[in-house]
Amino acid sequence: MADTTERSGAASGGARNAMAIVGVALVVALIGVIIALVMVLNRGEKVVYVEEEPTQRTRVVNEDTVREVVDNINEMDFVQPGYYEVSMNMNWIFPDGTSPSSNAFVENVPGNTNDVYFDVQLRDTGRVIYESPLIPRGERLETVQLDTDLDAGAYDCVIIYHLVDDQQRTISTLSLGMMVTIES
Repeated sequence: MADTTERSGAASGGARNAMAIVGVALVVALIGVIIALVMVLNRGEKVVYVEEEPTQRTRVVNEDTVREVVDNINEMDFVQPGYYEVSMNMNWIFPDGTSPSSNAFVENVPGNTNDVYFDVQLRDTGRVIYESPLIPRGERLETVQLDTDLDAGAYDCVIIYHLVDDQQRTISTLSLGMMVTIES
C-alpha cells in the first residue's frame, strides 16, 4: 500500500507542474495575441502632425543688418500700433566729448503710431550718456550733444526707445545696439 500512496503523490505533483506550465503558456500566448492585435490595429493608422503656425519673432538689428531691416520696413504700408519703425544711423560721430555730433539723427517716421523719446546707455556700465527730448510722429532730431563728456574712443552703446501714449506714459520699449565715436 505504501507503494500506491507514493505513486499517487508523485502523480499529483506532476499534475501540478503540468498545470503550472500550461498556465504560463496560456499567459504567454495571451500576451502574444494582445501584441499582435495591437500591431494589426495600429498598422492602418497614420500619425497626423498638426503643424502650428510659427510665431513671428523680432530680429536683432545691428550695424550690418540695419539697412536690410529699414528697407523691409519701408516696404510696409503702415506700422502696427505699439510697434516702431526705426530711422537713424547706427554710429554717431562726435568731434569731441562736448560738441554736437556731425552725423547723428533719429526720425520718428510719419507712419509710426506713437511719439517717442530715447536714452543712450554705455553697454558695459548701463550709464546713460544722452536723454532725448520727445520726438512727435513725423519729426526728426538732428542735433545731438551728449549729456556726458566722454574721452576719445569708440563706445559700444544701447539706444532704448520709449513709445509713449498721449500722456507721455511709456507703452512699449525697443532696444538697439549702436556705436558712439568720440574723435578727440
